[in-house]
Amino acid sequence: MNLNSEIWAKAPETEPERQYYFIEVCKKQVAEESARLGRPLTFCVTTFGCQMNARDSEKLTGILEKIGYKPTEEDTADFVIYNTCTVRENANLKVYGHLGLLKHRKKSNPHMKIALCGCMMQEPEVVEKLKQSYRFVDLVFGTHNIFKFAELLAESMQNGSMIVDIWKDTQEIVEELPIERKYAFKSGVNIMFGCNNFCSYCIVPYVRGRERSRKPEDIIREIEKLAADGVTEVMLLGQNVNSYGKNLENPMTFAQLLREVEKIDGIRRIRFMTSHPKDLSDELIRVMKESKKICRHLHLPLQSGSSRILKAMNRKYTKEQYLELAEKIRREIPDISLTTDIIVGFPGETDEDFEETLDVVRKVHYDNAYTFIYSKRTGTPAAAMENQVPDADNKVRFDKLLALVQSCAREQTARYTGTVQEVLIEEVNDHKPGYVTGRMSNNLLVHFPGEASRIGQYVNVSLDECKGFYFMGTVV
Repeated sequence: MNLNSEIWAKAPETEPERQYYFIEVCKKQVAEESARLGRPLTFCVTTFGCQMNARDSEKLTGILEKIGYKPTEEDTADFVIYNTCTVRENANLKVYGHLGLLKHRKKSNPHMKIALCGCMMQEPEVVEKLKQSYRFVDLVFGTHNIFKFAELLAESMQNGSMIVDIWKDTQEIVEELPIERKYAFKSGVNIMFGCNNFCSYCIVPYVRGRERSRKPEDIIREIEKLAADGVTEVMLLGQNVNSYGKNLENPMTFAQLLREVEKIDGIRRIRFMTSHPKDLSDELIRVMKESKKICRHLHLPLQSGSSRILKAMNRKYTKEQYLELAEKIRREIPDISLTTDIIVGFPGETDEDFEETLDVVRKVHYDNAYTFIYSKRTGTPAAAMENQVPDADNKVRFDKLLALVQSCAREQTARYTGTVQEVLIEEVNDHKPGYVTGRMSNNLLVHFPGEASRIGQYVNVSLDECKGFYFMGTVV
C-alpha cells in the first residue's frame, strides 16, 4: 500500500471527524514545506459576491489557519483562493482576468497553490474552460462540498495535479467545522442554503441548489458559542430566509426561529437577509414589531414595479400586493428602514413598465435601493427572451431611477437629524483621522470622533449632520 492509499484507508467515514483528520494530514505537509522554505506558508482568500460567500470564506480561512497557513495579501500569498460569484456574467470575466495574472506568478513559484470555489464553479462550461485553458489551477470545487475543503486539499497535495470535485446538488449539511471570523463582535450565521424560487433572471437556484434548512438546535448552539466568544450582533443568512424551516422534519417558521434567537444572552442585535416578499408573513411582522433585539431594517427586493414584468420574472406577487405589504410593514413598525433591489431593462420592459417602478419607489419611499441594469445570465430563462431592451434606453432609465432613489433616501435619512441613536462601532474611518464608523439599528452609517480601542462597543451618538446616506455625529 502506498502512502496515498494508506492515508485514505485510515480516514474516518463520518463528518466532521473526517475533515479534522485531513486537516492534520495537510498540517504535516505544510509544516514540512515551511521548514524547507525557512518561513511560514501564507494564504489569501478573495471573496466575490454576497454575504453567503463571505461566510463560506470565513470557513475556508478557519480551515487554512488550522492547517498552519498564515494570512497575508494576495500578491505575496503561497496559496490564493477565489471564492467566486456568478450572479452576473462580468463576475466570471473578472475571475479569468485575475487567473491570467496568477499564471505568471506560479511559473516563478512552483510551490504556489491556486484554488477556485463558489457559485461560478457550478457551471459546467466554466469547469471545462478551466480544464482546457487554466491547467495551472490546483483545486476546483463548488458550493455544495465546501465542507470537504481539507480533504480536497490533502488530495491535491498528494497528487500534484488539478483536482476537480463538483457536486450537482446535496442535502448534506456538515456542522462544527473551523471558522475564522472577520469581526470579533459580529458574525453571519447560515440558517439555510439554496433557493426554490427560480426567478427567470437568476442563476442562484442552479448553482446553490434547492432549499435546505439547518436544524434550529444547530443554529442556536452556534449563536450561543458566538455570544460566549464576544459576538453581540448576528446576521441570519439565507437566499430566502422567509421560507426557513419548511423542509425540516419538524417544520418551524422563520419567525419562530427569531424568537428562539432572541432568548440567547449576550446577543444584542439580530439582522437577517434576504426576504422574499411572497413569503413575508404577518407573524414575522409581529415578531419584528415586538422585538427589542431585531434591527429596524428590512431588505425587501422589489425588482420591478410592473405586475406584467414581475410575472415574466416569476416573482409570484403583483405591484399591488407588494405595495400592500410595504404599507403594512410601515404601519406596524413606523421606525423601520426599508431597502430594496431593482432591475432596470428586464426583457420586454417598456417605458410604461418603468414608470410603474418609479411609482412604487415614490410610494414606498425607500431608505436605500440597490439598482442594476439587467444583464443576460446564460442558463436562465430570461437570457433567451425576446425584446431585450437597448443599452441606450437602459442608461436613461437607470439614471432616472437612481436620481429618484437618492432623493428618497436623502429625505428618509434626514428625518433622524438631531436625534441621539445607539451605534455599534465597527471600524476606524479610513478617510478622516481620529474618526470611527458605526452602524445604527436601521443600518445607517455614522462617522464620529473615536478611538480604535472602542471598536465593538455600543455608544449613543448625536446625529449632527446628514450627508445624504450617512451622518456625521458626536458621542453623547
